[in-house]
Amino acid sequence: MAFNQNVFVNCPFDKTFYPLLRPLLFTIIYLGLKPRIATERLDSGEARITKIVELIEDSKYAIHDLSRIKATKKGEFYRLNMPFELGIDVGCRLFKGGEHEHKKCLILVAEPYNYQAAISDLSNSDVANHHKETPEDVVIEVRNWLSATCGLEADGPSRIWDAFNVFMGDNYSALIARGFSKQDIEKLPVQELIQSMERWVTENV
Repeated sequence: MAFNQNVFVNCPFDKTFYPLLRPLLFTIIYLGLKPRIATERLDSGEARITKIVELIEDSKYAIHDLSRIKATKKGEFYRLNMPFELGIDVGCRLFKGGEHEHKKCLILVAEPYNYQAAISDLSNSDVANHHKETPEDVVIEVRNWLSATCGLEADGPSRIWDAFNVFMGDNYSALIARGFSKQDIEKLPVQELIQSMERWVTENV
């Protein structure tokens, strides 16, 4: 997939974020773009940072979710992977040259302004928030940003959200028929989920 079609997704990979990741990926695919994410390939011999840099270099667009950077309990550290990858993306845009000068990114947060306590350099940056992690808001923010940034005449967020829910039902039924348990489906690798979304969108949108 070409540089102009790729959307790098920088987000947490814990199971509590999965309800937000699924509609985020689906919205990108619905709009005719290609999500690129670190878990799209699993190679224990590949250094993670090398893969991250490659994905960022290959993607004109990026979505950075900073909603989980704050420690949630005593003794827990801030989660710095997401801000670190945002920094690599900004650096690529500023220093790589060529087509990379036209890179664009969306920063998502759970609540406006709270993130500035950790990353004050972003205090004058435009960010979007998904209102305490509501999946529907993820669809709205990602759809609106991609539509404006890519110059798309995109379907409305409600239609995309409805399509996502139909996909989830269809995909669940298809996987059950193939011998997956409910637990298997919850643990479905991200790359398989992306492939299922791409097939469904091709056949139904």
